[in-house]
Amino acid sequence: MSQRAIFLDRSVGETRGVVTLDGRPERLILVRDDDDPRLSLGARLVARVASVEPAVATAFLDLGGGLEAILPFKPDARPVRGAAVEVEIRSEPRAGKLAVARELGRGEGAPRLLQAPPGVADILRAIVRDADPAGGRAARAAADEAEAEALETIHPLPGGGALAIEPTRALTAIDVDLGERKGADAKRAARQANLAALGEAARLLRLKSLGGLVVLDLVGRGHDGAALLAAARLAFAPDNPGVAIGPVGRFGTMELSIPRRTRPLAERLADATGGLSARTLAQRLVRRLEDEAAAQPGARLAAACAPDVAKAAEPLVQGLAERFGARFAVTADPVRPRERLDVSAA
Repeated sequence: MSQRAIFLDRSVGETRGVVTLDGRPERLILVRDDDDPRLSLGARLVARVASVEPAVATAFLDLGGGLEAILPFKPDARPVRGAAVEVEIRSEPRAGKLAVARELGRGEGAPRLLQAPPGVADILRAIVRDADPAGGRAARAAADEAEAEALETIHPLPGGGALAIEPTRALTAIDVDLGERKGADAKRAARQANLAALGEAARLLRLKSLGGLVVLDLVGRGHDGAALLAAARLAFAPDNPGVAIGPVGRFGTMELSIPRRTRPLAERLADATGGLSARTLAQRLVRRLEDEAAAQPGARLAAACAPDVAKAAEPLVQGLAERFGARFAVTADPVRPRERLDVSAA
């Protein structure tokens, strides 16, 4: 029987929540202190209907402060332009796409936040009930592991083989590779690899916060469609409601549709070039400084990093100083590789 555990890692500027499934990262919830709560899953707001597009059954909402969302509607429930409506964010914005809201009823007054989204600890407890998240070093290690795995493209399969997960604008493509999986019976080895791939794909898609259309390219031929469909339903059950799973097609692929809820994790951690963002690297640097400050009470600590990382770290280091005292110095080194972060006692 599968077992889940939850972890909560708090650091200056960022809170990370982790759900593990049988000891492996399954979800990473990341909230930064400067995130706008109005665009987070579960936020409730009063919004103003800015425009209505009947042809696509969609209204554009003004959330205030320049923020927007879209509101799908049924033909018999078309909103009125200029009206105030109370909504809940059901899907966070992602690259090139606005947040998606669900109408709760009529609203009154100017656009504003009515109810903040659930906190990280509340989200964790909603996923794993009757459990309290672990903290401390165990939580930090779990969050670091989850973050690293979420950014990988190729993932090993239990028993051999590999899974490659690559999102595009249209869909997420998943390729199953048999590799050097052991087994004299090639058909049996392919079947085992495909069944393992479904379980791992479900876990990793949740970890990466990927949804929408997913196409799984299975290995081998002559698939046991019924067994694979049953395995897929079991593996993706935690993503319901809203999961749709198609049968294995003539080309050996399985198509799935998974609800989009939170912003893809790679978009939170990476920049437009695909590399880690300055903010992500600054958070890593600050966590190292935080760990060293706790391990060496009273010691003055020096850090060196790339200039853009140093700039992103400035407000975070101020937060560290408020907690541990003014004993941190960060030097911007223009020739240092961006992902090289050095911390030492001064």
